[in-house]
Amino acid sequence: MPRKKSPILTESELRLMDVLWEKGEGTVAQIAAALPARLNLAYNTVLTTMRILEAKGYVRHRRPEGRAFIYRPRVGRAEATRGAVRDLLRRFFGHSHEALVLNILQDGELGEQERQRIRDVLAGFDKEARP
Repeated sequence: MPRKKSPILTESELRLMDVLWEKGEGTVAQIAAALPARLNLAYNTVLTTMRILEAKGYVRHRRPEGRAFIYRPRVGRAEATRGAVRDLLRRFFGHSHEALVLNILQDGELGEQERQRIRDVLAGFDKEARP
C-alpha cells in the first residue's frame, strides 16, 4: 500500500524550501546549484521534489519566455513552521500545548537566556489576563 502524502515538509522538501525562502524564486537548476554540494542531488530529483511541493501547495511556478519554470514559495517559513508544530502537537501530544511545553522544559537543554525569554513571554500573558 502506498504511503499517505504528508501535508508537512519532509527533510528533503525543507532543504529546497530553504533555498526558495532565501532567494525568493528560482528554476530547478538554480535551486539545485544553491544546495550544498555534499548532497549531490540530481536535477531530476530536485525537479520531482519541486513537483511534489507544488502538489502540496508550498510552491507555484510560472513559465518565463524561456523553457524553464520559475518556482516561488506560496507558503512562508513561519506558516510552514506553524503547520509542522500543529502536526507535532496532534501526533505526539494529543493536541496538548501544555504537554509539548512541559516536554521541552523537562528536556533540560534550555540555556539561561532561553529560560528567561520563556519567563518574559509568560509574564506578558499574565499581564494580559489581568483586568
